[in-house]
Amino acid sequence: MIGVLGGMGPLATVDFFNKVLAATPAQGDQDHVPLLIQSDPRIAPRVAAILYGGRSPAPELLAGRDRLIAAGATALAMPCNTAHYWYADLVKGCSVPFLNIVDATCAEVKLLAKAGSPIGIIATRATLEAQIFDAPLLRAGYTPLVPDEAMMEALVSPGIERVKAGQAAQGGQLIEQAVQALLACGAGAVILACTETPLALDAIESPVRSQCIDSTAALARCCVAWWQSAGRSAG
Repeated sequence: MIGVLGGMGPLATVDFFNKVLAATPAQGDQDHVPLLIQSDPRIAPRVAAILYGGRSPAPELLAGRDRLIAAGATALAMPCNTAHYWYADLVKGCSVPFLNIVDATCAEVKLLAKAGSPIGIIATRATLEAQIFDAPLLRAGYTPLVPDEAMMEALVSPGIERVKAGQAAQGGQLIEQAVQALLACGAGAVILACTETPLALDAIESPVRSQCIDSTAALARCCVAWWQSAGRSAG
C-alpha cells in the first residue's frame, strides 16, 4: 500500500489520485494500486517557510509520514514539488521507500527533449529559488530555464494562486502564457513543477500541454511502476 502525503494542495492531491488510476493497467478493482491518502491542508505553507522564515512544515510532514507508515503504508509519495525541499529530512530514518517527484519527473524529460536542451521550469518561487530541479536536470545533461521576475510576478505566482482558490481556468490562462514564453526562449520542453499547474492548463484544454512534463503524472506513473515491480510483495 502506498501512503500519500497530500493536501498541498487538496486539488493537486485529488489530481494525483486520478492520475494513479489512469496510469494503472487495470481490468477490475483488484488490479488497482492500493493507496492510503492523507490530505491535510493544515500543513504550514511551504513557500513562506522557505522564502520568508515562516513556520516550518517539517514537523507536520514527519508526523504525516509516520502516521501513514503506522497505518500500513509500505512506500510513500508526496504530490507537492515545493515540499521536496524537506525530502532529505523525510527519508532520514524512514523505514519504507519514499518515491521522489523530482526524480520521477526528470526521468521523463528525455521523452520530449533532446539531450542538452534548455528545460523550462514552471514552479513556485520557493521551488525555483531553492533550485530543487536544477541539480537533477544538470546531472541528466539539461540546462534549467526559469521564468524571470516579471513572468513570476505577472503569470506564474498568480496562476498558481488562482488554482488554489478554485479558479483553475483563470489560472490556466496565466500559466499557458508562461509556458509559451519559456518555449519562445528556446525551451525544448517545460516541466510543470508545481502540482497546481497541470490542473490550470487542463482547465482550458491548452495545446501547450503536449510540450510539458506533468510532475503529478510522472509521480503517479512512478508509483504504479513501483507497485507492479516491488509493491505487491511488500504488502
